[in-house]
Amino acid sequence: MSSPESTAPHARDLAQVEAANATGRIPVVFIHGLWLLPTSWDRWATVFEQAGFAPVLPGWPDDPATVEEAHEHPEVFAGKSVGQVADHFCDLIGRLKRKPVVIGHSFGGLITQITAGRGLSQASVAIDPAPFRGVLPLPLSSLRAASAVLGNPANYHRAVPLTFDQFRYAFANAVSEEEALRLYGTFAVAAPGEPLFQAAAANLNPWTEAKVDTHAASRGPLLIISGQKDNTVPWAIANAAYKKQAQNEHAVTEITEIPGRGHSLTIDSGWREVADTALTFVRRFVDPTT
Repeated sequence: MSSPESTAPHARDLAQVEAANATGRIPVVFIHGLWLLPTSWDRWATVFEQAGFAPVLPGWPDDPATVEEAHEHPEVFAGKSVGQVADHFCDLIGRLKRKPVVIGHSFGGLITQITAGRGLSQASVAIDPAPFRGVLPLPLSSLRAASAVLGNPANYHRAVPLTFDQFRYAFANAVSEEEALRLYGTFAVAAPGEPLFQAAAANLNPWTEAKVDTHAASRGPLLIISGQKDNTVPWAIANAAYKKQAQNEHAVTEITEIPGRGHSLTIDSGWREVADTALTFVRRFVDPTT
């Protein structure tokens, strides 16, 4: 595990929180998943800012500022658990003066649902979200996508990068090889192994950190977005999460599938369709002008 100091909010994240508070606008917090950095949301931030929101793009604990820094010091990603990361984001959200919208991708989608279950968001969008306890399907494609980490138990405490071939299968299977190479060079960084082990064992561990309060009265409206061709979080997983969340009697729960899209749907050339889908949902429940 990382030292306690590493869980403290980074100065650049606190600066974003202060900037969002200064606008008086409703914040929208973007949470990235494994093998990406907050910069993967830059274009989304522009779209939501133009729509009247105050975007906040915090990192996981110890996230470097750039992909170049991440390649130089991949070891900083090691030792991050789901619980640690969830508490990290909940702390940052608690510093906002206005209750935010929260949008997350992959493990960021899992963290988004955790924050929603704690009543911290006005509305939430979980895009191809990693599974939590109670989500039972474990398709072969998901196992293959995670095998870069799960194939070696020693990776639990390590930071693990993806080779291009692994990235191509797990993220960029639905785009051309040329685009996959560009995405790999632009966005891919190492990731902690621990969250993948936690998610894989969530249904065997009653004390798992990979759990969501799906019945919370304060959860707020939730949209789950699934990429039709996603190998990492295929429809079976996304729909199982939706069915668990739909048991919430207090808030709207919806799911939508984006045709022809893989796990890279938030960063590839079709990102705008996904961003607009999320924004349309959010606007139904949150008025940024208020």
